[in-house]
Amino acid sequence: MAAATPRSAILPVSMILFGLGLLAIVAIFALFAAGYENMPVWLNLATLLCPAGLIFGVIATILRSRRR
Repeated sequence: MAAATPRSAILPVSMILFGLGLLAIVAIFALFAAGYENMPVWLNLATLLCPAGLIFGVIATILRSRRR
């Protein structure tokens, strides 16, 4: 039986952040297609979760590869 590698909590969190950011982007496109032009500020700020999740994912992957 091989020894279990320690799992980082950053990677699942980054995937959730990225997914929420993508969901916000899709919601903005859907609302714009429905005729809304002025989106709420919180929805515009939620789109920033997508690049934040990507950055955290890259950092988590780099840290994981350096530990091995």
